[in-house]
Amino acid sequence: MFPCSYLRPLAGLAVLAVLGSSCASAQDDREIKHVFVIALENHNWTQPATVPGGIEPIYQNPNAPFINSLVNGTAVAFMNGRLVNISEHVAYAASYHNVLATSSGSNPHIHPSEPNYLWAEAGTNFGILDDDDPYADNPPNAQNTTQHLSGLLQKAGKTWKSYQEDIDLTTSGGKLINLPLAQNQWTVPLVSLSGTFGPGNYLNASNDSIQYNYAPKHNPMVFFTDTNGGNNLTPANRLSQNYAPLQQLAFDLADDHVADYNWITPDQYNEMHSGLTGGFAGVTGDASNIKAGDNTVSRLVPLIMSSKAYKDGGAIILWWDESESDGESNDNADNFDHTIGEIVISNLAHPNVEGLPYASSIDYTHSSDLRTMQQIFHVRAKGGPSPYLGDAANANDLSDLFAPGVIPTNP
Repeated sequence: MFPCSYLRPLAGLAVLAVLGSSCASAQDDREIKHVFVIALENHNWTQPATVPGGIEPIYQNPNAPFINSLVNGTAVAFMNGRLVNISEHVAYAASYHNVLATSSGSNPHIHPSEPNYLWAEAGTNFGILDDDDPYADNPPNAQNTTQHLSGLLQKAGKTWKSYQEDIDLTTSGGKLINLPLAQNQWTVPLVSLSGTFGPGNYLNASNDSIQYNYAPKHNPMVFFTDTNGGNNLTPANRLSQNYAPLQQLAFDLADDHVADYNWITPDQYNEMHSGLTGGFAGVTGDASNIKAGDNTVSRLVPLIMSSKAYKDGGAIILWWDESESDGESNDNADNFDHTIGEIVISNLAHPNVEGLPYASSIDYTHSSDLRTMQQIFHVRAKGGPSPYLGDAANANDLSDLFAPGVIPTNP
């Protein structure tokens, strides 16, 4: 069989008709078609030695057994009825830092959560330095610009979807219960909500609790007027179908109806942000936050990997929002002593090295993810000096975490 590169000088010859389809197939096999970002919160990947009671890192933490098994080569999961070593699909970043971090830490500090989610969409935080809901302030934190990732995808005819836990729930007896509304009743989730479920015993599938806690600050698309449909909390909002309760993900995967770009946020008890009353699985404090988040990831990753969308050019990214102070004296979470997690799971990931998932030493930030998404989906910013959005113009892309040639060079 001729290699595809051999065919270029044969343009116009009959051989192209015979071999062209096989070349297209080979090219498609190296193309990322579906991205699934699973957003996690408020923990460093590595950090200086901690003091008792301080924030714990994720790397080599016994309360994050699944996540650590991904990177140490031992991860297994039941997929399609059989046990599979899924670490063969893994590569991860060893030098992923908070936005604008420097070796010294003498740099602007982009915190708390919300500015980082805005940055992941647009390469800037637009001066926002709080966690307020999109329309809670005057002027609002919602931005009236199309120059952000999901906005560019939308204009280019590509699809995106935001799966959020604890949204669009049914009301019974004046209280929410953990049962999603019918799809024609979905809304754009613009407002924070937390509490305990009412009657019905519909427990949270990941943590078996009756507590719920949704936060728009962890839902980046909802902060842009072209992807939130405006300050409209009714099902009539034209963007309401782009926001789905997390339970819908399993159905969309099974029906092969997922979007090109999928953002997945567990609720604040399942993303390592907040602690359940009484802790989780026998531990309390920060250890319980980590354990609950790890448990959620251990459920979501095999679910996605079993789907057609994953097998045909899918990529899962485990993404943490920001670095954290760990309790050390003179602690500065915005220096290079603190890293945050970034794990890629894909058939197209960088191959394992000597039997272990590849650890990239290249410096990355959220700008790197944004640059890479623009390249994968071929969407270019408009009206500026660069085709990249904001700080993505200055970042390394994530190509080192994938096999050679998978990430396009340009958007």
